[in-house]
Amino acid sequence: MEASGRKMRYSQDAAIVLGLAATAMDFAHGREDEAERWLRVLRMHGLVGEALQGLGVSEAPLMTHARPAPDSADVPPAGPDPVDVVCLRAVGMARLRGADRVGTVDVLFAVLQTYESAFDRALYIRGTSREELLERLPSPIGDRVR
Repeated sequence: MEASGRKMRYSQDAAIVLGLAATAMDFAHGREDEAERWLRVLRMHGLVGEALQGLGVSEAPLMTHARPAPDSADVPPAGPDPVDVVCLRAVGMARLRGADRVGTVDVLFAVLQTYESAFDRALYIRGTSREELLERLPSPIGDRVR
């Protein structure tokens, strides 16, 4: 990513999360399904993964509960690639905090901004909340960008 004249690097964990998400999003059936997939890949990597595992977020099957599958006529036309959107927002967040690389915390905040209530629902299904997750994250994150 190029912006502001310097290239932003990614922590190893953030790069893995973004790579896995890029593969997983092709199989999502809507916004809530995408949010579930983000949660699943975030759960396994970096500081965000540690926080989610500490909250007992399991690797439950990918599904949105109690919702019928969308009719193909109801599926909105393809918009911008969700991974690109999250990636750009994560880079912006890392730059705002003066970091030299994007970490999983930046990716998480970009996902929270992008998916809002859909991500909150994915957390709720797994027995936690945005507030509980944020309380588990280290503050300030400083050089720990995993």
